[in-house]
Amino acid sequence: LCSEWVPYTTCRAFLITLNELNDYAGQHEVIAENLSTQIIAELSRYTQELKAERKSHFHDGRRAQQHIENSWKQLESSKRRFERDCKEADRAQHYFDKMDADINVTKADVEKAKQQAQMRHQIAEDSKNEYLTYLQKFNKDQHEHYYTLIPHIFQRIQEMEERRVGRVRESMRVYTEVEHKVLPIVSKCLDGMTKAAESIEPKMDSKQVVESYKSGFEPPGDVEFEDYSVSMKRAASESSFLNARGDSRRRSRSKLWPLLKRNKLMSLLSPQQPKEPLSQRLNGFMGTKHKMHCLRSLKRGLSLKLGTGQEDYSHLPPEQRRKKLQAKLNDINKDIQKEMDQRDALTKMKDVYIKNPHLGDPDSVDPRLEEITQSLEKLQLEAHKFEGWLTEVERKLLEKGSESQRRQSSHFDSQGNTPLTNNYGQNRESPDGSYTEDRSTETTMQFKSRSTEFDDEFDAEEPLPTIGTCKALYPFEGQNEGTISMAESEMLYVIEEDKGDGWTRVRRNEDEEGYVPTSYIKLFLDMNAKGAMTYI
Repeated sequence: LCSEWVPYTTCRAFLITLNELNDYAGQHEVIAENLSTQIIAELSRYTQELKAERKSHFHDGRRAQQHIENSWKQLESSKRRFERDCKEADRAQHYFDKMDADINVTKADVEKAKQQAQMRHQIAEDSKNEYLTYLQKFNKDQHEHYYTLIPHIFQRIQEMEERRVGRVRESMRVYTEVEHKVLPIVSKCLDGMTKAAESIEPKMDSKQVVESYKSGFEPPGDVEFEDYSVSMKRAASESSFLNARGDSRRRSRSKLWPLLKRNKLMSLLSPQQPKEPLSQRLNGFMGTKHKMHCLRSLKRGLSLKLGTGQEDYSHLPPEQRRKKLQAKLNDINKDIQKEMDQRDALTKMKDVYIKNPHLGDPDSVDPRLEEITQSLEKLQLEAHKFEGWLTEVERKLLEKGSESQRRQSSHFDSQGNTPLTNNYGQNRESPDGSYTEDRSTETTMQFKSRSTEFDDEFDAEEPLPTIGTCKALYPFEGQNEGTISMAESEMLYVIEEDKGDGWTRVRRNEDEEGYVPTSYIKLFLDMNAKGAMTYI
């Protein structure tokens, strides 16, 4: 934002809002950092641990399932083997009974069938015992599987899930705590934005704009009464009648010049009649004194638009000229103060070199001191020049304000009867807004363009009380109006402090007072005036 916008309440409120938004965004950054460190990082680490634990539990479950399946397979195998052995034992017993009943079979064959049947019965008995063993083992494994291993695995998985849910709960709680911590600051930021919005005052901003860009021009006066009832005057000069009509029309049109899109200079340069050469129109335009003044005003307005202003800012309106001169004078005073500080520093350095030659050559400082002295002289001449211009424009504004007050009072004292003649309206302003100082055409009805501070400064009847004393550090010749000369080391009474324009108002005696540069004096504002004089 430009510095010249800062006085407006809208811009100040916007700056405050931007600062509050910066703090508001900073709190969101705090939230993001806390969430990253306290939630996201922790949850990422816990997720890896959770995956590893879950994998371990599932591995234990698969191993238990595989063990019970192997036990079941062994039980089924022993059962089938027992079934097969029982069937073979039955066949061997049936074969032995058959052989034993047959009288034709030898005793050896019977004995062999008997042994075979006994062997098969023994094998069946062994298979039965093995089957019983595996059956008991499977029942035990199955009981352990369904009542111990699997419930334990499920219990651990359940505990893992509970811990996971608890961690989610803790993360949500941490998030709410982080948000709660920044809520007071965020609330203050929002309150600041609300106050900034409520501090905007449109009327004050509009007054600031008016104060910054007011030109100091006066509104046009009344149109002269032209008596055409007298036939002799009308017949005496028809050209004067036509000129009067043209002047009247021009004056009435000039009242609205800020709102016109087409200025007179462009109208002059754009041919109204194509057959007439441009040189003839320019010669005709410069044929009268009035038009010469108008051309000078147009040239000033054009130079204002093109940025080729004059050093004394005479191309600007009075009020704008005063502000420009004051700003320029302040800049010059700042440069003078900088040069004086440099001169003092170099002088001290030279004194040190003189007392201690081994530190440096004192003569090496002289060229720079001479350069600073010349620069100070130039700046002081420049300051005196701008002081003169500023005093002149302030005097004119003061005279115009006083004259405007007298005109207004005479206007109301005459019970509303305004004079018929008025010498205002010609050559005061050009269509481009330039200002021309033609004293013969100034208005008799002007509005007050100086502030009450300036009026109080010149119209005070009672002498201002002294607020301290000052000592002149350098001689000063008060050549401009409103200033006072002083000699070096002279003591003066201070009656008004520096208001930021680089000048302090002082008094030598009851009848002699004026302004002196603040940088030329040393102030003693905290002491009693007479006591300070005696002390110094």
